[in-house]
Amino acid sequence: MTDSDAVNIGEVHNYVDGDWVAPTSGEGQDVVNPATGEALTSVGFSSPEDVDEAVTAGQSAFETWRQAPIEERIQPLFRFKSLLEEHQDELAEALVEEHGKTFKEAKGELRRGIENVEVACGMPRLMQAGHVENAAPQIDETAVRQPLGVFAAITPFNFPGMIPLWFLPYAVASGNAFILKPSERDPITAMKMFELIEQAGFPDGVVQLVNGGVETVNAILEHDGIEGVSFVGSTPVAETIYEKAAANGKRVQAQGGAKNHVVVTETADLEFAAAKAVSSSFACGGERCLANDVIIVEESVYEEFVDLVVAEAESQVVGHGLDEETTIGALITPEHEQRVRDYVETGIEEGAELIVDGRDVEVEGYENGNFLGPCVFRDVTPEMTITREEVFGPILGLTSAADIDEAIEILNKSEFGNAASLFTGSGADAQKFRHRAEAGNLAVNAGTAAPMAFFHFGGQKDSFFGDLHAQSEDVVRFYTDETIYIERWPDA
Repeated sequence: MTDSDAVNIGEVHNYVDGDWVAPTSGEGQDVVNPATGEALTSVGFSSPEDVDEAVTAGQSAFETWRQAPIEERIQPLFRFKSLLEEHQDELAEALVEEHGKTFKEAKGELRRGIENVEVACGMPRLMQAGHVENAAPQIDETAVRQPLGVFAAITPFNFPGMIPLWFLPYAVASGNAFILKPSERDPITAMKMFELIEQAGFPDGVVQLVNGGVETVNAILEHDGIEGVSFVGSTPVAETIYEKAAANGKRVQAQGGAKNHVVVTETADLEFAAAKAVSSSFACGGERCLANDVIIVEESVYEEFVDLVVAEAESQVVGHGLDEETTIGALITPEHEQRVRDYVETGIEEGAELIVDGRDVEVEGYENGNFLGPCVFRDVTPEMTITREEVFGPILGLTSAADIDEAIEILNKSEFGNAASLFTGSGADAQKFRHRAEAGNLAVNAGTAAPMAFFHFGGQKDSFFGDLHAQSEDVVRFYTDETIYIERWPDA
């Protein structure tokens, strides 16, 4: 397959009120293949007027859509799910070309997104809010969930196929209108998904797409016609989004960054733990909020585990994401690659020992790509920059702890609380981890604490700003309000 096989489109446009239209701000940028450095297409940025046009169309569509029987509202989702599955390979290829991750990773990402569509198809059950007969003498009470209007999601570059589907299907199945603002770095996947949305048969204005940058985001946050905003991205931006959206009277859920830890005890299957921990750290080039990039190992098995991690890291293959043998693809931009390289230098300067150095990696035929091989440090400390800050690249740090108690204490020092994993053969250690680890997504003997779509995606401390998370019943509550209906019939 050649690069041109996967992506063959014109400019990236908005999808507003059932039509494909060009953004009007006059600004934009190229969408560049991270593995080749070649422009795939260009994307224009939406002006505040473009956003207003989408919101107005959404408000108009909402008035009819909210009245549609819930069984009717989920029918386009069933069709959308089938179309996503039918075109999964095509979408994955486009995702690889514009993002850089491997084809296997892209397909896995899309599968997780499709699972959210499946769960949202159960909205007739998810919308049920409860009823009590004789809540008081001769009084019955019922809670009724009702949609609110137009919602928006601002989604990141690292999972352009999955993260929009944390929100979109739930918003529309619950009776709202929805606007997606994808990352300007890789908007092709979103555009291709909206081509399928167009085929799925949603009424005009119910599901819309606006592309853009900071001005577009600000227009969304400030627009009075948008009831709530969902965001996934870095912690500084998440905090800003949270504050600005809340100040404008909106509901807001803002998923921030992470610094996830793996704990390995002496009772763990060390080979299994090393394989899963390395995979977690380096999957998607480390560009994901569930990357476990700090490993705390019980000191009695520390040296043995370090050797296993080194062997796993050195077996990774850096290359173009469409090459079958590749396990680590390109990073999203040259600037981001340099930022990750700077973290490696900082780690060395602060005294960590670099035992696997991937900085000199070369990928034959892709000399202009943004490639960085796996970098592994040993003897990191909680005070080091590479241990405290989100790197978003293929850097892994190892440290030791006397026991499970000290290991949990180390991971809890992090300002972030997105995820953590424990590898152990001890039920007592697992229970301590479950009760005391300060993270919203926890896993035992699993490398990545990624919840299924029928559970919400957790996040604590500086990893999340808001009250209700993405996915499942949490996001249904975010997209609806409950009216309490109290009924008495004295003559009954």
